[in-house]
Amino acid sequence: MANGFTRDGGVQDQIDATVIDAINRARANLIHEHNDTEYCLECGEPIPLARRTILPGVELCIECQEKEDARERKFSAYNRRASKDSQLR
Repeated sequence: MANGFTRDGGVQDQIDATVIDAINRARANLIHEHNDTEYCLECGEPIPLARRTILPGVELCIECQEKEDARERKFSAYNRRASKDSQLR
């Protein structure tokens, strides 16, 4: 089967790597899920009681959590295969 510029099984390797990355990120998040702290691990500011009540195990204040979410969005939006439109041009 012709694969263009990839070796045989290259696409499956990319899919496997993406799945493994997602599993590793999920496992890393589970490790920190049950910590109970009153202070943000990043900046050291107190985490409001209402936030800790609604989100048990929260480790970051709102500002630091927003920064972390933005970083994860940037990381998870990475397309390993490139856009098909760019390949057609």
